[in-house]
Amino acid sequence: MTRKLLFIGITFLANISLAQQASWKLVEGKITTPWAEKVDPSSTLQEYPRPQMVRETWVNLNGLWDYAIRSLKEDAPAAFDGKILVPFAVESALSGVGKNVGKDNRLWYKRTFSMPSSFKNKTTLIHFGAVDWQCEVYVNGKKAGTHQGGYDPFSFDISSYLKSGQQEIMISVWDPSDEGPQPRGKQVNKPHGIWYTPVTGIWQTVWLEGVPKTYIESTIQTPDVDRRNFNVKAVVRNMQPGDRLKVTAWDGTQQVAEQEVEGVDATVDINNAKLWSPINPFLYDLRISVIRKRKVVDEVKGYFAMRKISMAEDQRGVQRMLLNDEFVFQYGPLDQGWWPDGLYTAPTDEALKFDVEKTKEMGFNMIRKHVKVEPARWYYYCDKLGILVWQDMPSGDMGNQWDSRPGILGKGTSKERTPESESIFKAEWKAIMDANHNFPCIVVWVPFNEAWGQFKTEEIVNWTMAYDPSRLVNTASGGNFHAVGHILDVHNYPQPVMPDPNLFGHDRIIVLGEFGGLGLPLEGHTWQAKDNWGYQSFTNKEELLSKYESFVDSFEAFILKGLSAAVYTQTTDVEIETNGLMTYDRKIVKMPARRLNQVHQKLYNPRLVSMKP
Repeated sequence: MTRKLLFIGITFLANISLAQQASWKLVEGKITTPWAEKVDPSSTLQEYPRPQMVRETWVNLNGLWDYAIRSLKEDAPAAFDGKILVPFAVESALSGVGKNVGKDNRLWYKRTFSMPSSFKNKTTLIHFGAVDWQCEVYVNGKKAGTHQGGYDPFSFDISSYLKSGQQEIMISVWDPSDEGPQPRGKQVNKPHGIWYTPVTGIWQTVWLEGVPKTYIESTIQTPDVDRRNFNVKAVVRNMQPGDRLKVTAWDGTQQVAEQEVEGVDATVDINNAKLWSPINPFLYDLRISVIRKRKVVDEVKGYFAMRKISMAEDQRGVQRMLLNDEFVFQYGPLDQGWWPDGLYTAPTDEALKFDVEKTKEMGFNMIRKHVKVEPARWYYYCDKLGILVWQDMPSGDMGNQWDSRPGILGKGTSKERTPESESIFKAEWKAIMDANHNFPCIVVWVPFNEAWGQFKTEEIVNWTMAYDPSRLVNTASGGNFHAVGHILDVHNYPQPVMPDPNLFGHDRIIVLGEFGGLGLPLEGHTWQAKDNWGYQSFTNKEELLSKYESFVDSFEAFILKGLSAAVYTQTTDVEIETNGLMTYDRKIVKMPARRLNQVHQKLYNPRLVSMKP
């Protein structure tokens, strides 16, 4: 982002006194990443939070807020318990609190701020990147809005609640964690094994934005490589008769396309398009404007990419996953996105970028984002660096039976959800897809994982495919098999396997959605001193590398038979799991990145697979 944007966000960071800064201290007792010491309460995660829709008038509200934990039976607190560093969840070390909340309590936040002069005569929106799980927002004592969902961004127009002088914002949050039906990924009240610490409250950036009365609220941007064009559908608030939408595309300083239309649906032709891929992650700059009587009423800046994800039969009649109409074996780690000091939230933007950079450096071309959704800037880095992403829906409301045999309709059961649970799932899955549609790196949606809460599979998968036909849908990664969707996904630990392509290859792409889990606990870099685990544990790096290389060597035969992708568990250790390519604190890479890059290159040989002409 530009220096001007950063300057505005920092300049109007709400009034945090030196006394407040001194009241914050990282909770001790657990390992931390190298970035923890760089966290400054007066300048916390100040980067522009929404790279796909950039405006210049904004204020970052991250920093020290008052907090209180009170019973659900109590009203808003008159007095607060202390300071919490937003946007770190209250259970995290970086929040400065490190306390659990639980289903019988509510977490309260409060802070004051002043409106900058640049917001004069503008509509004021308050944005939340993510709050887990149900929250109510009050501005100057009046309720501005309510939201349910721990993984999708949301906003409220608070213009009518503002007054002269200081403004007060208060937020209440309720999160039942694993005692409720809502999506919650791997959060549990009693962490163990592959289940981790709960995350309650604000865990992504909170910010204000000043917009015109008529403004672009959101966009859905979809490339069409076959037709050599790019479509933008905008949601515009308070649009007037005669208003027009203009879309302009740039390659550096050179304008390559422009289209101005009545209404909110514009398609621009992109001739001689530069296609985005992991080898060449080319991004076009984008400008979307609302025009009224030849004058710009509102404008947002962003970017887009021309890329296509599809499936087709190879010469042996096996379905293959294609990128830009070419077979590219997709290989990457299972990425949980957890941090020992920030839990769901990376300590700094540099840390957030680090995991993506290191994945690329290791020679992977894909990441499976596992039962979690990241801040927009994480996908932005995947777009820029060239990493394909499989996006999971965070799981929840579990308890049904899993039959892990690939392609077998056996003992697996569907979860009998309540109408409320179904409604919550469907609403949040749609919100997640809407919020992240514009990131070209995302090529696969994954509604279910290992039958965790898997329900009405055909209905959910068919809806997902219809709602976003521009991507592939992995029905249930390693879950109960249903004859629907684009992909058949099997999990196996530790060694790689694949289903028989003669049974399934004519209908679906065959992938290995999880394997590996090779563990190596390293003293001084584990969540706890003992009782850490891996699917198969080793005592030194040499043995670990040798076993890993033997796994990769087996893939050439699998690719020839019909395997299109594989996912290795996992990017980092997480809590007591020591299956990571890196330690949980990110201080040690267990296998040399350069060596891994060399080992992985054989997987991307296009000569391994011949497609039908």
